Amino acid sequence: MIIIGEKINGTIPSVKKAIEQKDEEFIRDLALRQTEAGADYLDICASTSPEIEEETLIWLMHIVQNAVDTPLCIDSPNPLIIEKVFPYAKRPGLINSVSEEGGKCEIIYPIIKGTKWEVIALTCDNRGIPKDTRTRVVITEVMVEKALKYDITPDRIHIDPLVMALSADNQSLVNFVETLKEVKSLFPTIKVTSGLSNISFGAPLRKVINQHFLTLAMYAGMDSAILDPCNRDIVTTLYVTDALMGKDRFCRNYLNAYRKNKIGPVKVQE
Repeated sequence: MIIIGEKINGTIPSVKKAIEQKDEEFIRDLALRQTEAGADYLDICASTSPEIEEETLIWLMHIVQNAVDTPLCIDSPNPLIIEKVFPYAKRPGLINSVSEEGGKCEIIYPIIKGTKWEVIALTCDNRGIPKDTRTRVVITEVMVEKALKYDITPDRIHIDPLVMALSADNQSLVNFVETLKEVKSLFPTIKVTSGLSNISFGAPLRKVINQHFLTLAMYAGMDSAILDPCNRDIVTTLYVTDALMGKDRFCRNYLNAYRKNKIGPVKVQE
């Protein structure tokens, strides 16, 4: 599993406060803790007013890149903002995101042409998020075809089928898995991702729902997820699921994680 650390996001109250107070140490600590927990990418999302989003993203990028070498996942709903802050990235990472809304592909794809950057692609268009699997697959096909014109191969694309909240759509997981399987049958090297916690929105015991969704989605073939790598329960689910799927020979990774105090009850250092 490719782990995209979710914690540096201005929608989180503590992060919003840190951004407003320009608390560099708080942001640096989030970057360090997520990296130490095993994040492959760090999602950087300002979630500020449009007038200050660019300067805020650049500020966040500088702090994180001075603290860790973990590649960034530059996150903004505005592709023009991504285009402006893109030169400040020190190494290839992820763009979050493109879709068939408002010509986003036509803005983002050219800037990552000829690079090693990868991109998250959302299965929505100007009509919104489709409820049916077929429309999501068709949108994926369109985005992949556009990407190929810029020499961006499917293995550099993380398709996000946009899992809906289970409380609003009882078929949310079923639709996600169906989309995943159809997309992978068309493009075997493509990656499938999700915002892990979206499925539990509006429900009690959200962490439990997230854990079970992660297990089922990994078994179905999900490759990456935006999640909290510092959440021991989620990390435990990752290791256990890998072992159950036969991807962890002799459970070595699982056992090592336990010995290193990454999973299980927190061991107090004497």
